[in-house]
Amino acid sequence: MNVAVLAVTTMQVAYEKLDGIERDRLHAAVEPVLLAHGVEAVELIWEADNDGWLLLLSIELPERKLPGEGITLDLCAQVSRDLSAVLDIAEWMPEKYRLEVGSPGIERALYRVEDYSRFAGLGAELKLREPLAGQNELSAKLCGLDAEGKIVIETETGQCALAFELIQTGHLVFDWKSPGSQRAKRDGKSRVRHSGRGEHDRGQQRSR
Repeated sequence: MNVAVLAVTTMQVAYEKLDGIERDRLHAAVEPVLLAHGVEAVELIWEADNDGWLLLLSIELPERKLPGEGITLDLCAQVSRDLSAVLDIAEWMPEKYRLEVGSPGIERALYRVEDYSRFAGLGAELKLREPLAGQNELSAKLCGLDAEGKIVIETETGQCALAFELIQTGHLVFDWKSPGSQRAKRDGKSRVRHSGRGEHDRGQQRSR
């Protein structure tokens, strides 16, 4: 009797939405491509839109202090091409689909506590689960983590520390006057979700 064995992956994705597709098989397909290009997955989403099914992968380089730094259109195209080749021979893709690879954007969402530490020094918009000083939404500068692992922020009223669980959602607010902002502006097209889509991607629709 032949038994199919799935590779066990350790791929970490900050945010994923994969209803209707085999998560373990998809991870096993995506992880080697990411490793080959030295990038990490930020978002991995399988969803339907007006044009059919879409597999969206946003990527970034590890430990970069500016969102989207180094994620060029050429790199997105390379990742897209290699992943397309893998998925084209997969017999388990449930629907015809489009593959789009890009950066999570210069105002990327903050999904993990590590994000708040990594992007210390940048501005962010936070939505809280419970009000702080009467406010559920805050504009703040990220200041890293304290000794207890709480997120330190600086607002107009000073510094405070928040438990990660208190934050419902957060995203960066990019300061175009900051050092490195001109580089971000030059590469802006590659730092917008759905970027890095080349002609080869439009041919990657297939049926099971």
